[in-house]
Formats: sequence, C-alpha cells, structure tokens
Amino acid sequence: MSIFNLFRKDSRAAPALVMSPGQPQWSPRDYRSFADEAYTKNVVAYQAINRIADAVASVKWTAWRNGQQLTDHPVLELIHHPNQQQSGVDYMRAKVSYLMIAGNGYEERVTVGNQVRELYQLRPDRMKVVPSKNGTPEAYIYTVNHQSVRFPVGPDGDGDVRHMKLFNPLNDWYGMSPIESGAFAVDQHNLAMNWVQSLLQNSARPSGALVTKDSLELSDDNFNRLKTQIEEQYSGATNAGRPMLLEGGLDWRQMGLSPMDMNILETKFSAARDVSLAFGVPPQLLGIPGDNTYANFQEARLAFWEDTAIPLLDLIASDWTSWLGKPDSVILRPDLDHIPAIADKRRALWRMADESRDLTINERRALKGYEPLPEGDVLQDQETDRRRTGTGGRDDVPSPELMKSLGYGDD
Repeated sequence: MSIFNLFRKDSRAAPALVMSPGQPQWSPRDYRSFADEAYTKNVVAYQAINRIADAVASVKWTAWRNGQQLTDHPVLELIHHPNQQQSGVDYMRAKVSYLMIAGNGYEERVTVGNQVRELYQLRPDRMKVVPSKNGTPEAYIYTVNHQSVRFPVGPDGDGDVRHMKLFNPLNDWYGMSPIESGAFAVDQHNLAMNWVQSLLQNSARPSGALVTKDSLELSDDNFNRLKTQIEEQYSGATNAGRPMLLEGGLDWRQMGLSPMDMNILETKFSAARDVSLAFGVPPQLLGIPGDNTYANFQEARLAFWEDTAIPLLDLIASDWTSWLGKPDSVILRPDLDHIPAIADKRRALWRMADESRDLTINERRALKGYEPLPEGDVLQDQETDRRRTGTGGRDDVPSPELMKSLGYGDD
C-alpha cells in the first residue's frame, strides 16, 4: 500500500466531506433548467457553447512517449473514431457541450482484451456519484428509464467512467457550470427578448393614441367596438403599417418608444455581453453590438483561443492522458500548430526572432519550439560571418544541421 493511500485512509478531513458515504448523491444543479433556459432558449449562450465546442473539436491530437511523437497509436485511432455512432468531431462537440452546460462531463470506455475499443458520452443529468469514506468516488450510477448501471471505481481512482468537472468551490462531487455564474444575465436576456416579442405580437406598447375632439365621450358600445377593431385589425406584427380608418371625430396621435422600452433594448445587449463573458467568448465573435474591447475581429479571435479554447484543450489533454494514456505511458497533446489564429501570432514571433541580432541560434530555435543544437549557442551573425570568411580551424566548421537552420543548402 502506498503512502498516499495510507494518508487518505487516516485523513480526518475526508469523512467530513461525505455526509452519507456509500449513498448516491444527485447533483444539486438543475441540468434541465440550464439546458432549457440557456442552450435551448438563449441564442447568445447557444452560440457561445457552439463556438467553444467547434473550436475544440477542430483541433487534431498527437501522442508522445519519452519525448518522441508517435505517428501511429491505438489511442489516436480511438479519439478519431470513438464509436460506431459518432465521429471524433461529433464526440468532442458533445463532450465540450455537456461540460459547458452542466459543469460535468462523463465518459464511458469499453475495453476488450485490456485495450480500450470505444468511448461514449453519458448525459450528466442521468449520472449520480457514490461517495466513499475517504472522500473519493466509490462508484458512478447511470440511470435511464428506471434502469441503473453501476460503474465501480478502483482504489487508484481508475474506472470505466471518467468524470471531468469544472472547479466548484461549494461542492465536493460536482462541477460548476458557466451558466450558473451567468444565470442572471441569461434570465435578463430572455426576459428582454420576451418583452420585445410582446411589443411585436401583442402591441404591448401603443404606437399611438386615439383622441376624441371637443371633449366628446364615447359610449360603452362604441368604446368596446373600437377596442375590438384595433385588436383584430391593427395589432400584431402581421398588421404593422396598416392604415386606420377614423370616424366619429377621432384623431390619431403618433407616439414613439417610451424610455422604458429604450432601456429594455440596452438591457438586452448588456445581458448578452455578460452571457458571453461567462463563457469566455468575446462579444465581437457573437455579433453583439456595443463592445469594442478588441481593436478588430482578429484580436478577438486570438484572445478567444488563448484565454478559453487552449486552456480547455489543456484540461482535456491532462484528463485523457491520466485515463487513456496511463497503460502505455502515452502523453496526449493538442496540435496547436495548425490553428489559424495562433499561426498568425506565431508567424509574427518567428519574424521577430529572425530579425533579432541579440539572440543566439538556440534562443531563436527555442522561441520557435525547436530543440537546441550542439553548436547553436552563438549569434547567427557571427556564425554567418565565420562561414563566409572561412576563419577558424576545423573544429570551427559548423555542422550541416546548423547550416540548414541558417538557410544554407547542402553545398
């Protein structure tokens, strides 16, 4: 038994975390409400979640062992074809979407002959965590149509179900969804949309007023008849712009948007920016007006990748490495070299390194992500001059690898 296991067994804090060890604990977060109010009914949250999911799903994955990249490995094929129903892109989009909506993601692996053959995403609202006495999960219970499947967790924390969660300061077992922090903004945006919809459909705000002349009072019958006529023939979006026939000394006075209505529109845009902030997606990428945080669309896209997409990719890479790569000591990494937004920044960094006169060859190679060369701890200008003049003894002759990195041919 390891020292870590002994420490966990004797921990005095772990039992306090478990109110009823061995009993399933439902998530206190209402996943269905999050999915309905945010993803289904709120266009900003819907687009923000899809932007994150599409970005993460577009990145290819690489496998490494002992510092060497593996061009062919079963885990790469597994990520590319996780199961018969989903492609790798579809699987990753579902994985990220569940994580953004619920703050929790559950994956099931199917093992045949000690090798993982398939991966499946499990809906977070159907999963329950069974705590153990030492403060770690004892098992996971997945329930569908009143039928449950129990997935045990080994002493080392390994099992056929993997639970990835976002940080939650108030719960030991379940993660916290970005929707929870942006719940007020989601509600405000939905209410503002309902308000605008009511204005269009039900004429909740009168576009004008009918005024009688010479203090003429309408009888109850005339008033009710006029009211019915307005509701049936002039209210709603389908009757917008229809001319009104006036009779009985009535006059029409045009009215504009009230200050309350104007404020509702600004509240709608403000709430939309707060929703995008909760998910870490710049408002410019979602077409939300009134936000000029970034000078242009390119800067906003780069900030989205660096601040949101890449940290999420690193989280997934670390989780997959400890779960799928453990038997073969394989490290999974996202391939960031082919991301257009990152490539533009990297190209500018390379240009700066190439134009610098104060960096050694190895320092330039380090900025580009390359390994150092044995003879690269010199300034490039010095090495170039030495090559052109032919100065120095035989030991001063640079290697072909070094000359190739400087832009010279094989001659």
